[in-house]
Amino acid sequence: MTTAHLTTTSEHAARSTRDRTGWLRELEGAPALGFIGPNWFASVMGTGIVAIAAASLPFSVPGITVFATTVWVLALLLLVAVVVATAGHWTLHGEVARGHLDDPMMSHFYGAPAMGLMTVGAGAMLVGHHLIGMPAALALDWVLWTVGTLLGLTTAVLVPIRAFTSHEVREDSAFGGWLMPVVPPMVSAATGAALIPHLPAGQAQQTMLLACYMFFGLTLMCSIVMIAFIWNRLLHHGIGAAGAVPTLWIVLGPVGQSITAAHHLGNVTPDVLDSPYGTAFHAFALVYGIPMWGFAMLWLAIAATLTARTAREGLPFSLTWWSFTFPVGTVVTGTSGLAQLTGNHVLQVAAGALFVLLLSAWSVVAVRTLRGVHSGKLLKKP
Repeated sequence: MTTAHLTTTSEHAARSTRDRTGWLRELEGAPALGFIGPNWFASVMGTGIVAIAAASLPFSVPGITVFATTVWVLALLLLVAVVVATAGHWTLHGEVARGHLDDPMMSHFYGAPAMGLMTVGAGAMLVGHHLIGMPAALALDWVLWTVGTLLGLTTAVLVPIRAFTSHEVREDSAFGGWLMPVVPPMVSAATGAALIPHLPAGQAQQTMLLACYMFFGLTLMCSIVMIAFIWNRLLHHGIGAAGAVPTLWIVLGPVGQSITAAHHLGNVTPDVLDSPYGTAFHAFALVYGIPMWGFAMLWLAIAATLTARTAREGLPFSLTWWSFTFPVGTVVTGTSGLAQLTGNHVLQVAAGALFVLLLSAWSVVAVRTLRGVHSGKLLKKP
């Protein structure tokens, strides 16, 4: 049986189901897997970070562990579903799939699969072990971290090169999505810290630690450049299309994740590096984290204001709304880390308030995504 026949059969079945239940009613004959891009992994990132943020809060909340574990399971199932859908897309619509890298917008979202993998892996170590046991959680995290790190390093090189050599880039082209391919190494740094104690002491731990700090620097320097471009575009060309406004929140991703990475790596460094370097990197978590947190609050205020301003005129729903989740989640984990280091009550309250913001955003975006998939609207050509 040919692929074309299978596709025709599946579309006929979809139309029959649509007539009875309204399922995929807005596809209007288009293939359900015709436009599954790498941006769909943002839903995995946004769901997984809720579990991690919940488990990282600097104060106890009744039932929070059960909640975080449940959300982690949801993220794991979502990861499986998106991987299967992506595989189906590449199998049935290979030409479209191969074109994603040439698209000056979609290509940048190739950073999402790597971050989705590592977020679920980190959640396994943090809360998933309650269900599957620590040995299985550790094995799962190693696999997802390794694959995610290799993917992330690839996108950090390949996507910018493609943008330098092939994409048409105008003066007003900069948007938050430019950060997506270069942020995964920072996620590798933040999540890799939990794996360091499970390596043999000595060279193995030291190599992993130094690699994570190199990943930290890689993303930090690239992010500074990208954020400057985004600021320049806002200053000279305005907010731009309403559909791209949610991507402004992506700037919080490398900022919050860098604070988180500095905290997690700082906690393990004294056991790996001799003094004064181990002590210095431990202190770096606070010396770096507090000033960077100030910038995070500034950008949070800017992004929130511009989003509210755009929403008054109409903010169409799309997968870019997942930008309201993962970046905010990284600020929650970063704030929680600073609160744990200092014991500061203001930071504890801030972590709680930011978590409420994250949970509210995730609830809205998750429900609207489910509706969009059910109707087929989100599955149509973007």
